[in-house]
Amino acid sequence: MNSSVSSTARLLGAGLRALLVLTVICGVIYPLAVTGIAQALFNDKANGSEIKDKSGQVVGSSLIGQTYDLPKQNPDDAEEAAKPDLKWFQPRPSNGLGSNSVNTQYALILSGATNRSAGNGAVGGRCTEDAEQGTLCAQVVAAKEAVITDNSTAAYQVKPEDVPADAVTSSGSGLDPDISPEYARIQVRRVAERNKLDVKQVEELVADHVQGRTLGFMGEPRVNVLELNIALRALTKS
Repeated sequence: MNSSVSSTARLLGAGLRALLVLTVICGVIYPLAVTGIAQALFNDKANGSEIKDKSGQVVGSSLIGQTYDLPKQNPDDAEEAAKPDLKWFQPRPSNGLGSNSVNTQYALILSGATNRSAGNGAVGGRCTEDAEQGTLCAQVVAAKEAVITDNSTAAYQVKPEDVPADAVTSSGSGLDPDISPEYARIQVRRVAERNKLDVKQVEELVADHVQGRTLGFMGEPRVNVLELNIALRALTKS
């Protein structure tokens, strides 16, 4: 009997010692080591790829798209549609899967795609103005009309065939921070006019913010909208 109790006690003691050692290694030492390495070698990425303005204030992340809308006339009206502030470069449609309804303290958009087919709402195999409301085609047609209307000026008319796909469709995540150089260039004249800048200045601003393919072959050339708008703000204040 005493031998059995002694053996059980030794096993419990060994198990407890193993638990404590593994807790220290896996729960303290390993997380601290990984965090330290991340902060030392990848400080920017480890902290959320934050973007700061010239004053040093964090204004967002380079990985998450933002909207640039005018303030609502009635902030308490959830049904009031947001209107874009056309003095800024606008991102691609980023509807996600809807708004956060779990913790309403935070105004979040849930990441995800609609999973609708390319022909959802198509009439005769094409997206037309006759597309049923609520379908992907209806959204694309409305977005295309808005891009043409918003970005056409007295001296420049946007052609329907010049509107790129990313200007009228959201990404798979719904939170894409980048737009194509083509979409950025369509917005140049409108942005220049609204901010009373020379078109050439804004064109050069866009050209300076075009990022090439990752490693030279992955993905497509792109423009980060937040970084571009930060540079635009600095230009308007210069």
